[in-house]
Amino acid sequence: MLSLRLLRVGMAIGFFIAAFGLTAQSNAAERPPNIVLIVADDLGYGELGCYGQKWIRTPVLDQLAQDGVRYTQFYAGNAVCAPSRCCLMTGKHPGHAAIRNNGRAKEQLDLKNQLGWEFPGQNPLPADELTLAEALKAAGYATGAMGKWGLGHFGTSGDPNTQGFDLFYGFNCQVHAHNHYPNFLWRNRSKEPQAGNDRTLNGETYSQDQFVAEGIRFVEENRDQPFFLYLPFAVPHLSIQVPPATLESYKNVIPEADYKHRGYLEHPFPRAGYAAMVTHMDQGIGDLLDKLDELGLAENTVVIFTSDNGPTYNRLGGSDSEFFDSAAGLRGRKGSFYEGGLRVPLIVRWPGHLPEGETRTQISAFWDLMPTILDFAGQPIPEGIDGESLKANLESAEDGLKRETLYWEFPAYGGQQAVRWQNWKGIRPNLVGKTPSLKLELYNLANDPAESKDVAADHPKVVEKMKQWMTELRTPSSRFPIPILDKIAR
Repeated sequence: MLSLRLLRVGMAIGFFIAAFGLTAQSNAAERPPNIVLIVADDLGYGELGCYGQKWIRTPVLDQLAQDGVRYTQFYAGNAVCAPSRCCLMTGKHPGHAAIRNNGRAKEQLDLKNQLGWEFPGQNPLPADELTLAEALKAAGYATGAMGKWGLGHFGTSGDPNTQGFDLFYGFNCQVHAHNHYPNFLWRNRSKEPQAGNDRTLNGETYSQDQFVAEGIRFVEENRDQPFFLYLPFAVPHLSIQVPPATLESYKNVIPEADYKHRGYLEHPFPRAGYAAMVTHMDQGIGDLLDKLDELGLAENTVVIFTSDNGPTYNRLGGSDSEFFDSAAGLRGRKGSFYEGGLRVPLIVRWPGHLPEGETRTQISAFWDLMPTILDFAGQPIPEGIDGESLKANLESAEDGLKRETLYWEFPAYGGQQAVRWQNWKGIRPNLVGKTPSLKLELYNLANDPAESKDVAADHPKVVEKMKQWMTELRTPSSRFPIPILDKIAR
């Protein structure tokens, strides 16, 4: 596996040098921008103040939106963690992506038993995937990731250290990340004990604070070269856990008496605790931005903020998404291909290079971020990906993408498929189970963003277009089969 990996990375480096000659060494006259990519976990479209939130305070991210560009029709790679992050890292939509669901392969479980891992990790990215981190590393960037990986444990082809990251610090397995006061975190392939923690409701070392501190240290250590800092935070994914000082600012402010907490660790103030988690994340981002200012790096750093999917259902862990209107009135939650499960915030700031305080309605998704970031870095966009660069659209709303559609598929949560085309959204919500169906629902998001009225019967030509794209835009996956669709492909 290692020799294949070295060959693949060598080929990638050769592609970037021979074809374009744009490595940091050959472009020393003008240093390319640093990239900071922040991904919240299960943060809903409506959970930031700049997207309409009324209860939860997010002053740092609200200011980031005022200083940059905010998108209102941006979508996650998928409706749950691992497949969404795969789309982010590889620039491919779910019909072509290597990882299309959570879970783990048998060989991963075998390794867990052999190596004594507490947590098995998820299905690994294949060795032949070119990731965003690998592309930037080949171009001379220092690369670091602090947070939750979820794309393969150490020793597999999905190992973050062999997928382009010089430094990984955090949770490799998403199950490990279900508690924010862990016994240990990974520093590359070594466990680092976390003082005063025993995976109960409270502890002494809050993982989110550790990720921010490591991110700041990474910036300080790499200030003299281009760097790519990836912060796939584990908050506000549950359990509900937050340092007491931030919690106190919400206690007795948000009503609790009418809400029964469900799932994960029981919290005495679940609504206040959840709001405090988001605010605490916001504060940590502020600390990082302050460091960029202090080091004189803000003007040459692109900061991107988004979320990996929509907010969770109450029954899945305890956050009250209805109370907070976490999906901003959109239908569905995490795991769903209705808008609430897929539409997420996107904020991009690059002082002096991008407009300030502008909003974009360009329909776009996670797989567009890889080419966008490479475009910012002055690097070529690899062939064979599905994403398109948003750089021109960020610079001017008049410049849109050429692509017609967005496509998703998901073998879980009933088995789902969806296409976004112009204002139309086509969904097949019941592809797997005892009675799978190819029935397609159609919604006009221009006048029905809540997807409350299925208008498929009124628009047969649009329905046929949707069905055609749902066949053409996917490559069947033996690891993530959807039998009713795979039969059509054959």
